[in-house]
Amino acid sequence: MKWLFLALWTLAATSNAYPAQDDSPVRFAIIGLTHDHAGGFIPRIHDVPGVQLAGIVEPKADLVARYAKRFKLDTNLFYLSLDDLLAKTNIQAVATFTSTFEHRRVVEMCAPKHIHVMMEKPLAVSMEHARAIEAAAKKGKINVIVNYETTWYPGNRVAYEMVQNHEIGELRKIVVHDGHRGPKEIGCSADFLEWLTDPVLNGGGALTDFGCYGADLVTWLMDGQRPSSVSAVTSRIKPDVYPKVEDEATIVIAYPKAQAILQASWNWPFDRKDMEVYGQTGYVLVPRRDLLRVRKNGGAETERSVPPLSGPQADPLAYLAAVVRGEIQPSGLSSLAVNMVVTEILDAARESAQTGKRIDLQ
Repeated sequence: MKWLFLALWTLAATSNAYPAQDDSPVRFAIIGLTHDHAGGFIPRIHDVPGVQLAGIVEPKADLVARYAKRFKLDTNLFYLSLDDLLAKTNIQAVATFTSTFEHRRVVEMCAPKHIHVMMEKPLAVSMEHARAIEAAAKKGKINVIVNYETTWYPGNRVAYEMVQNHEIGELRKIVVHDGHRGPKEIGCSADFLEWLTDPVLNGGGALTDFGCYGADLVTWLMDGQRPSSVSAVTSRIKPDVYPKVEDEATIVIAYPKAQAILQASWNWPFDRKDMEVYGQTGYVLVPRRDLLRVRKNGGAETERSVPPLSGPQADPLAYLAAVVRGEIQPSGLSSLAVNMVVTEILDAARESAQTGKRIDLQ
């Protein structure tokens, strides 16, 4: 008994003297600054405990100068290439703000070094790229996380829980509206516009840029189910502004017992990211990130505010850090599995818009 007490005391003392590895900061790097979302991501780094920015890869000198000045960043943080950064730093994860086309290259470079990757939505420009990302991630045993603004909307989370709890009956129709007046109209940077309005580097225009939000939410609400068919109609309402890509898209996704309609547009008169979910016995509307309108079983519609999310579920960087530490496994909206289906939907939508035909997936 005395021996057991001594052993336990020694173990406790050793544990206190050598903190668990998970207590050390998660070292991560930012890859690329051509995606304007980087400008909203960087200021939040100081608000997330237990993370350390180890480097930023950006070959464009003007972008480096602009971001260094804007956020008071040490110029020693910047690297010209991902190869250079990986050779000189010891990182556990990256947050990617490149063109969508470059997502595949980033994952294929990071996976062999067991570096987890989070990228801004969408996952990939095509199923070919998505499958390559999936294969690299599996071989390198890394997690790939896709970051959507709408993932962190508490209203969407509560709507999902209501569906899971069968509070509005079996799903029948989901309608998602996403977009704004247009990337040029709202003042996106020239570096962002250069690839965002390119059919190769972005995989399309409004269909890709905002159709991915709805495809992600719908796939999540449908528990990852692949649809039976996809149909889409696209338009170039402003060909003088966006000559290479569509600025308007409507996507219809069919399931055996439900339909989803995604309205993705660079022509809304105002910014919007809202959702309507209809079941057999009721509905839940999410007109803004923290508000719900609910009607059940023929009763009157009620409206309620939703409190903010907390912990790793409230912030993409906190989520990434928790994944790296092994505290959570990516699931739902951010997961690779869901976003493989998202990419399949977007690929089918592009084909449908080009051919004028419904694309059957099953």
